[in-house]
Amino acid sequence: MFNIKSFQSNNMKRILLIGLFFGTQTFLAQKQKADLLITNATIYTVNKDFTKAEAMAVKNGKIIAVGTTSDIQKKYQAPKNINAMDKFVYPGFYDAHAHFYSYGLNLQKVDLRGTKSYQEVLDRVVKFQKEKNPEFITGRGWDQNDWAVKEFPTKAELDKLFPDTPVVLTRIDGHALLANSKALELAKITPTTKAEGGEIQVKNGETTGILVDNPMDLVYNIIPKPKKETQIKALKDAEKVMFDYGLTTINEAGLEKDMIDLIDTLQQKNELKINIYAMVAATQDNIDLYTQLGPYQTDKLNVRSFKFMGDGALGSRGACLHKPYSDRPNHHGALLSSVADIKRIAKQIADSEYQMNSHAIGDSTNTVLLNIYKDVLKDKSDRRWKIEHAQIMQEKDFDSFSLNIIPSVQPTHATSDMYWAEERVGKERIKHSYAYKKMLDKAGVIALGTDFPIEEVNPMLTFYAAVARKDLKNFPEGGFQPENALSREETLKGMTIWAAYSNFEENEKGSLEVGKWADFTIFDNDLINEDIDAIPYVKPVNTFVKGIQVK
Repeated sequence: MFNIKSFQSNNMKRILLIGLFFGTQTFLAQKQKADLLITNATIYTVNKDFTKAEAMAVKNGKIIAVGTTSDIQKKYQAPKNINAMDKFVYPGFYDAHAHFYSYGLNLQKVDLRGTKSYQEVLDRVVKFQKEKNPEFITGRGWDQNDWAVKEFPTKAELDKLFPDTPVVLTRIDGHALLANSKALELAKITPTTKAEGGEIQVKNGETTGILVDNPMDLVYNIIPKPKKETQIKALKDAEKVMFDYGLTTINEAGLEKDMIDLIDTLQQKNELKINIYAMVAATQDNIDLYTQLGPYQTDKLNVRSFKFMGDGALGSRGACLHKPYSDRPNHHGALLSSVADIKRIAKQIADSEYQMNSHAIGDSTNTVLLNIYKDVLKDKSDRRWKIEHAQIMQEKDFDSFSLNIIPSVQPTHATSDMYWAEERVGKERIKHSYAYKKMLDKAGVIALGTDFPIEEVNPMLTFYAAVARKDLKNFPEGGFQPENALSREETLKGMTIWAAYSNFEENEKGSLEVGKWADFTIFDNDLINEDIDAIPYVKPVNTFVKGIQVK
C-alpha cells in the first residue's frame, strides 16, 4: 500500500542529500587553488611582531596565505599537503658572509681543516697525492693555532716530499699560505721579492714558504684555473651541502664576473636553485664595469655590492691594529690599500647604486673604513653599507653603526678565536672584540654568517655560538664575554630577516609573510625553546626554495 508520508520523507532525504552533495561541490569549487599547504605546524614567521602561525599556503613559489590550520584548509586546496604536526617551520636561513664557490672548490682539494699538527697536514697531502695524482697540489684549512707548536710551518718538509710537484696550502682564514720551493720558483718569488700589503716570510736569507695577504696572489696566479666542468661540479656540490643544512640564500663574499655569469647561467637553466647575493670583488676593473652596468637582479641572483678587502686576519697577524700586537712587538699588521685609495674607491661606489661591504678585522681598519663610510655617505640615504667581521673595535667607533652602517659578523669566529685572541690584542682590546650585542644595540640590526670554509657551514653552530658563546665542549663556563651574547630571537632574525634587510631583500625574503618567496625549513626542534646545548646537533627535516622541496 502506497504510503504518502513515507514517500514524502524519502523524497525529502534525497533532496537533502543531493543538496548536500552539490553544496559540498560548490564549497570545494570555491576553494582557492594552491601548490602546497603546510598545516598543524608551529611556524615562526619572523615578521615585525615575531608572531607564530599554524599553516600557510604556497602558489607559484610564493606564500599566498598564513594563518591557522582551520582557516587555511577552509580556503585553500593543493595537490601537495604536509601535515607538520609537532614540527617547527622557519624562514630559509641566510649565511650573510660566506665563500660558496671556494667551498665547492675545496671539496675538490685537500681538506686540511681540523688538523692537529703539521705532520697531519703532510700526511693528508701525501694521501691526496696518491689518490688523485694531480700535477699541481692545492689544499686549504690548516691553522697553526690548533697545533701543539703554534708557529707557522715551513716548506722544508714539503720540499722533501714533493721536490718536483708544486704544492700550495692555504691557511684556514685565507690570509696566509704555505708554498713549497717548486711553487715559489714558478711564481718567481725570491728572498728579495717585494711584498706590499702583506709579507713574504724570510729567515736566514731564505724564503720559508709562508706568504701573508697580497703576495699570495703571486702564487695563486700560477695555479691552473679549474676547468668549467670542475667549476660547475664545485657549485652543485656546495649547493647540496647548503640545502642539507637549511640554507637557502648565500651572501657570496667576493666573485669575479666570469663566476657571477656562470652562476646566473646555471640558475636560469634551473641547474642551480640556491639564492645568491653576489658581492663583486672590488678590483678597479670590476668597479668600473659594474658601476656602469648598474645592479642586476633575478629571482635567484642579486648583484648590487662590492666586497672590499681592508686588511688581513687576526690569526696570521695581518689584521691592522692601532697599536702593536701584544704578542709581536712593533708589528701592527697592515691595510691592504692606502687610505687615499680606499677613499677614492669608496667615493666611486657611493656615486653609484652599489653597496660597499668591507672586510675589516683590526681596530685601525675599522676606524679607517667607518670614517670613510661616514664621509662619502653623508649626503646619501639608506645605503646600508656593511662592515664585514668588525672583529676588533675601539669603543668610540661603535657609535658609527647607528648611521645605517650594518655589522655583518660571524659568531663562530668568536668561539674559534677565543683561545688565543687575547694573546694577540691584550686584556684591554679584547673587551671591545667580537662585541655583537653592542653592535646590535647601535645598529638596530645585525647580519649573521659563518665565513665558510673558514668555519663550518652548519648554521646551527652560528646559532649556538651567538647565544651560548661556547665551544662544543661547553667551554668556557658561562660563555666567552657573555655580555655580548645575542638572544635567540635576535639570532634567528640575524640569520633571516635582518640578513635580508642588509641585502635590500626584506620585501622578498627573510620572513614567512604573504607575497614573499616560500623559502623555508622544517625542523623537529624548537630553536627558541630547545635546550641550547642540543642546538648544534639538530638539522632540518626538509628545506624548500620557492615552494620546491630541495631536501
